[in-house]
Amino acid sequence: MKEASRRTVDHYQRHAQAFRDGTWDHDVSQNRQALLDALPGPGPYDILDLGCGPGRDLLAFQALGHRPVGLDACPAFVEMARRQTGLKVLQQDFLDLALPPGSFDGVFANAVLFHVPSAELAQVLARLRACLRPGGALFSSNPRGQGEEGWNGERYGCYYSWEQWAQRMQDAGFEEIRHYYRPEGRPREEQPWLASVWRRTA
Repeated sequence: MKEASRRTVDHYQRHAQAFRDGTWDHDVSQNRQALLDALPGPGPYDILDLGCGPGRDLLAFQALGHRPVGLDACPAFVEMARRQTGLKVLQQDFLDLALPPGSFDGVFANAVLFHVPSAELAQVLARLRACLRPGGALFSSNPRGQGEEGWNGERYGCYYSWEQWAQRMQDAGFEEIRHYYRPEGRPREEQPWLASVWRRTA
């Protein structure tokens, strides 16, 4: 499993600038707002941007007055995000997370958790749940499928149906707030992304 993670991170390391150029203008404001809508109280919020990449969403949360912290396993992305935002950005492998308990109101996991091998997902979700404060929420967005798992080029991925993903999240101690498919306004067959928001259960 560590080899799958290493090879996937190596891919992003080699293609970091191209990834940044190709994704920086993607509009995922719907996803950011879905997380913010689920958080208790008026804010500002402490938000972990898991798999923050070059820092696009860190900047967006910061502009809204929140206190985001980035985390990525790819050294090039960590450097880009720190330089772009001036914020704290942790370099950690998703399979070996070391996060202070109860330190975040929300976790924003946009297009990242599908890279976690299925055999490791439960422990990753447990660590994310532990880093949330009571009432905290986790947002995830993953390319959907029917349980396929393996290599897609140089990147490892798991592609869950809604039912499969919901079961994984519930088993990890989360309860659903909402889920939806992206991009908005298209027929379901043209919506490859499954987005969902989850509350940390007591």
